Amino acid sequence: MASHTFKWYNEKHEYFWVKYHFKTDQSAQNLTRQEAEHMKGIDPDHATRDLHDSIKRSEFPSWTMQVQIMPPEDAEKYRFDIFDVTKVWPHKDYPPMEIGRMVLNRNPSNYFAEVEQAAFSPGNFVPGIASSPDKMLQGRLFAYYDAHRYRLGANYHLLPVNRPKGIETRNYQRDGYMRFDTNGDGSPNYYPNSLGGPEPDPKAAEPAFKTHGNATRQPYTCPNDDFLQPGELFRKVMTEQDRDHLIGNIVSHLGNANKEIQIRQTRLFYKADPEYGRRVADGLGLEL
Repeated sequence: MASHTFKWYNEKHEYFWVKYHFKTDQSAQNLTRQEAEHMKGIDPDHATRDLHDSIKRSEFPSWTMQVQIMPPEDAEKYRFDIFDVTKVWPHKDYPPMEIGRMVLNRNPSNYFAEVEQAAFSPGNFVPGIASSPDKMLQGRLFAYYDAHRYRLGANYHLLPVNRPKGIETRNYQRDGYMRFDTNGDGSPNYYPNSLGGPEPDPKAAEPAFKTHGNATRQPYTCPNDDFLQPGELFRKVMTEQDRDHLIGNIVSHLGNANKEIQIRQTRLFYKADPEYGRRVADGLGLEL
């Protein structure tokens, strides 16, 4: 699946664009549409229970972490917008490199405290990692914080499950509901000040990247074929069984839409691959 693009940088202010991949070590297994409809009626929590029970048996699920790395010079002349979250960087151009594993080795002892109060955000970076012009990522950088404040309160970052590990943050955020630390003691809560309060660290700044063009609302003109990769996925990656399941899932759900929407959507499938569009049309009883 496609993922966001991030920036990696070093102390020399050299930077690269990076995509992360987490590959399951258990192998991918899916339910058919019919199996899923049956399962949701008898045990809608089957996936969560399977995860919990596997960890309890010390059969820890794991994922191999890989990255693709692209020099910034390549991004300027690449054949599509590398920051488009719907696009996959071809592995032949940028081979994935294995850098580690993620292992889930403990079940929460208190589900509310450790799971329901968890507040993850793609804006929580460590030095060396930064964001990119990826539009979807940019939206999430601020929207996640809004959701955390709405769901957990202004001081959600002080909850044990959300506190940074091994360091103490120094900022000017004060007061608010459920503030349960020393609340900055008697230190000033304004900047700049002459009382030794926290100051920005220039060394923590990420390297700048070049931009060009006029900052205005304008049509998107960069070559960006939206149908090539879905077609390649259908033709070359999926097995015939995968294609049968895909068509069945689409027809089952799209069959509830009005005919005009069915025709418009099926034309998009046809642009990705003629067989893809024809099989959906046949399943919906359309004559295109």
